[in-house]
Amino acid sequence: MSRHVKIFLFLVVVGVLLILLLRAILPWWQETQQRSTSDAAATRGVLTIGVDNWIGYFPLCSPEMRRNLRARGYALECIEDAADYGERLRKLAEGDLDFAVATVDAYLLNGGKQGFPGVIVAVIDESKGGDAIVADSSRVSDLNALAGRGGMKIAFTPASPSEHLLKSVNAHFDLGLYGSGNNGWQLPSDGSSEALELLRADRADVAVLWEPDVSRALADGRMVKLMGTEDTDKLIVDILMAGRKFASRDPGAVRELLDAWFETLQVYLADSERLVADIREETDLEPAQIRSMLDGVQWAGLLENGSLWFDVQQQMTIGNDGLVEAIEAASEILIENGDFSASPVPGGDPYRLTNRDFIRELYLQAYPAGSDLSPENALARDFAPLSENEWRQLRRVGTLKVEPVSFRRGTGLLDLAGKNTIDRIAEKVRRYPNFRILVEGHTGLKGDAEQNLKLSASRARAVARYLMVTYKVDADRLRAVGYGASKPLAKKPGESNRAYAYRLPRVEISLLSGGR
Repeated sequence: MSRHVKIFLFLVVVGVLLILLLRAILPWWQETQQRSTSDAAATRGVLTIGVDNWIGYFPLCSPEMRRNLRARGYALECIEDAADYGERLRKLAEGDLDFAVATVDAYLLNGGKQGFPGVIVAVIDESKGGDAIVADSSRVSDLNALAGRGGMKIAFTPASPSEHLLKSVNAHFDLGLYGSGNNGWQLPSDGSSEALELLRADRADVAVLWEPDVSRALADGRMVKLMGTEDTDKLIVDILMAGRKFASRDPGAVRELLDAWFETLQVYLADSERLVADIREETDLEPAQIRSMLDGVQWAGLLENGSLWFDVQQQMTIGNDGLVEAIEAASEILIENGDFSASPVPGGDPYRLTNRDFIRELYLQAYPAGSDLSPENALARDFAPLSENEWRQLRRVGTLKVEPVSFRRGTGLLDLAGKNTIDRIAEKVRRYPNFRILVEGHTGLKGDAEQNLKLSASRARAVARYLMVTYKVDADRLRAVGYGASKPLAKKPGESNRAYAYRLPRVEISLLSGGR
């Protein structure tokens, strides 16, 4: 190869490299020029959040939030994805999003595929009436009616927070829906409105809905609410996640966004009419619909985040905070419904998913030590006393799934295993803080009828007493009754007499609605 050809090829290679370099540098140079010669010189960048149209997220992307962030030097871009959590978390993992929102259960269901790319930096809200299980009262009167009943059709939106409510009651009340191999009850719908139409058209016996469809359904006198999230605790919890790489690279931006969020929330909570007006400006909803939807949201401000969800008064130690409790509860529900065979939480440690440092810093600035709000014990709240007639008028919501409670043989005295079982029962009851508790004792068919009646009542009282002493459950919330052998269980097909006899002595715990 001649010297001239070599020089020519060298110049060609250098030219190509220069062109590629210029192409790489030009966008950066143009952006630098644009920023330095405009008002953008005073801004610190654009923060991106992956969201959907849940009403609880509105303040996060509202005009007020944008104003507050601009005052801090940031622009805000909210990217809606129609609740495609898998895609949202993929973008968070790849850095296409700085932040993302989700429910705790949705993060557990979808986060593992992306290595749980976000760290939870705040709780946004909790569903308190925004989701509900509604039924045609002529066919279904309570949750117990769903257990083992063939031909039942339930309309629901798959992979939605409302479905998590359905999974929760399935696990807690032992309805036997998920994991049974029989999916004939499922009537998947494309959203809450379609589920409501299936219920109205008698194609479904039950529908799992969210507002405003819950209110629309209950306006029909035929419909009854079997369970709503206003009667649950830490069940459907919306969280804000910061991408792990982003939080590590720019913790200041995370703090600024959180500070702007809590300021925005404070403005809207102080002026609900302004919130309604801003929502109406960006949607086609009427004010009545908006207020109905907002009634189902309980937002968590800085005070609640610091004292109830992250427990930052523990300083640098790890406390028993509500967020970890919600993560562990969601994990158990997903396992019981067959979504996972073991805990989806990385390493079984929920603290790998949270970062309280941002909340701690903001909280301790606003609320110095000694001014924290003590978390409410959902089991210890007060209930008004009821007469015998008022107790009889309460509606049975459903009977909790309960392992056999063991007693010392032939007595009403709990043994250690029995106490451990009630501890697990208490965790289920904690999820439903607004309901009364009925404890019912039963015995086997053999023996003296009067003695069986006394023994069953004694065992029911022992369970109620343990809940009162150990968990401070208000005595006016509890009622303990014994039925002896007068209400035996139905024998299962092919069940042996021995197995049947083993199931008869039992303590059942039901939740009752009304008379609060």
